[in-house]
Parts: sequence; structure tokens; C-alpha cells
Amino acid sequence: MSAEVASWTRRTRFELVQRLPLRFPTHHPQGLAFAAGRIFLSTVEVYEPPAALPGSGRDPAQRTPGRGRGHVLVIEPDGTLAADLVVGDGDAYHPSGIDYSGGPLWVPVGEYRAQSRSLVYTLDPHTLELTERFEVDDHLTWLAPDPGAGALYGAGWGSRRFYRWALGDNSTVRGCEAWDNPSWHIDAQEGQHDGADRIICAGITELPDAHGGTYELGGVAVVHFDERRITADVPVPLFSAAGHSVFRNPFVLTREGDDVLLHVAPDDGDEIRGTEILTYRVINTPRPARPDGALNAITTPGHQH
Repeated sequence: MSAEVASWTRRTRFELVQRLPLRFPTHHPQGLAFAAGRIFLSTVEVYEPPAALPGSGRDPAQRTPGRGRGHVLVIEPDGTLAADLVVGDGDAYHPSGIDYSGGPLWVPVGEYRAQSRSLVYTLDPHTLELTERFEVDDHLTWLAPDPGAGALYGAGWGSRRFYRWALGDNSTVRGCEAWDNPSWHIDAQEGQHDGADRIICAGITELPDAHGGTYELGGVAVVHFDERRITADVPVPLFSAAGHSVFRNPFVLTREGDDVLLHVAPDDGDEIRGTEILTYRVINTPRPARPDGALNAITTPGHQH
């Protein structure tokens, strides 16, 4: 899948093929995974938003913990709710991005502030049994397992720092390596394992607009953990009914025959249409080749230099 993502450009099109409305409280969705014939959606219910500490400016680490409750919603393919699993403890109430690669789902639940702490759970997608595994001195924004290699990948707040844990028997941690994200294009909110130490990440950056507001720049990247580098990084100008980038939080890429499908849930439960799981068929436009075999530059509408 990462090879297809690496070929995306600003000409890549996304054809909406399914809209699955969720008719129950979904709060603020964070992570999405498909497992055991069901849909798993992690989400945070906020009772009291974190507030900046005096003199802290916009530092996401310098704020109150707020209050809330974390959930993993188990959803049937028709969009009905099968189970609502409460996760977290105390100030750690914010579940984040999840991924399924066989075996259990890994669910991080952190404090709602940077450089804090997270509890890491496994969730059996068949029995729905939750098990707390270990604690991390950081807010984890997503986790993606590779059971075959005994590895667990993750990232801190906004994916500014990447992690790779080596796992032993019974999911015990045998070691951890970490490195700083070299790209400031987007703050990745979700990650999906794609084999051979490769993770597909997606997220947003909030940028100021010309009228004093902000807009969401969404995008996707391919991260090579073995080489500690990002090999593809492309913006995606695709938006939801509530005006959010579709990569605001949860995403999953799947295959259907020769097609790549993108599944996202960018909108909160209290927004204009509530939370919908949107499925897009990715239609890639190959770069035209020059007669000498090299690729022509792509001309896109926009500012002419």
C-alpha cells in the first residue's frame, strides 16, 4: 500500500463510494480499525477541555488536564453500535489512533496534553477483552503493531517524535528506540502499518488564513522506521461536510480488487451531519513520461511564479 501512497500527487482524485452515518454518540473520533468483521472507533468524550496555564502561550504541554472519558466504539458493518468500551484512568482519558495487523488491537490512552503520559492497552477484537500492558511518559497519538516482527510503532503528540518498541512474550516491552520527526508538513494523527518497518501516516496542520482564522491542511506520508526518514509526503485537499480535512483524525486504507479505498471519520458527533465513516476510491493520475523516459513536471493550477 505504501508504494501506491508514495505515487499520490495533487492530481490524485478521491471518489466517494459510501457514506455510513453513525446514529449514536460518537464524541470526538480519534482512531479507526477494521477487525473481526467489525469497525472499531476510538473517541474522546470531553467534559472539561484542557486550559492553557498562565503565561504558557500555545505550548500544548503547559495546560490543565481537563476532564473526560475515553471510549472504543465497536460498530457493526451496517453502522449500528455493538459495544461501548470505556478506556483510560484518571487524567489519562484521551484514546488515540489504533491499527489492526492481526492479533490484538493496540489502544493508547493519554492525558490530553503534550509530553504527559499514556496507558497502553490491548483489545481482543473477538472477545472485546481489554488488558493494560504498560505506561509511557508521553502522550501517544497513535499505535500500529507488527505482530510478525514483534514490533509496535507509535508517535508522540502530533507525531513530532516516533517510537518503535520491541515486544517479547505476553506483549512485554524488551526495548524502545525513538527519533524526532524531520518533517513539519503535517502533524500526523494516525498511523497504519504496511510491512517492512513502513508506516503510512496522515494528519493535519492548522495554519492561519488571511482573515484571522485558521484552515486545516491535510496530508499523508510514508515513514520508513528502519531508515528513519520520510519517503513520501503529499497534501490532500479533501474536506468533510463540516469543513474538516478528511485526515483530521481516523483513517484506514484497504484494498478491493485492484482499487485502494480510503476510509475516514473526520467529523465529531455534534457537528453538522454528525460522525460519518466516508469511503473513497483512490484514482491516481500517473505522471506523464517524457520521450527520454524521465517524468515530466506536473503543472497544477495555482500561483504562477
